[in-house]
Amino acid sequence: MPHCTNLFFVLCCKVHSNHHEVHYYDFHIVYSASYRVPVLYFRGYDSDGLPLQLNEIEKDLPACSAKVLLESKWTFITQEEHPYFNRPWYKLHPCGTSEWMKLLFLDEAVLAESKVAIELHLVSWFSVVGQVIGLRVPIEMVNGRIN
Repeated sequence: MPHCTNLFFVLCCKVHSNHHEVHYYDFHIVYSASYRVPVLYFRGYDSDGLPLQLNEIEKDLPACSAKVLLESKWTFITQEEHPYFNRPWYKLHPCGTSEWMKLLFLDEAVLAESKVAIELHLVSWFSVVGQVIGLRVPIEMVNGRIN
């Protein structure tokens, strides 16, 4: 990924869980200098503002992600201090991200020269990572980058 020091985006959403409860999620995309990739941090909380535990979050994940979480609980989703808020948040572990991103951009030299290289990386990254938690990239976002 092209050099980037402070990448930070915020997404919020409301989820109606399978148990007729309402859960709220905050998602932050933060650039990791050590892994040199974006990392998705998130936290969930209920309608009373109480934080959700991992087993409650698991129930809101798409079925395929919940299965992976059961198989690799502490390598897939980890909890650590948010780099900006110094509070515990969950994150999708970035290990291996740079390898599969290289598959999406086989010609990084050409991409690095482009003015939209970071945006293309971010949209591509999120199109994969977002599906893990049930978020999808709007087609308008992709079409806007292609045109």
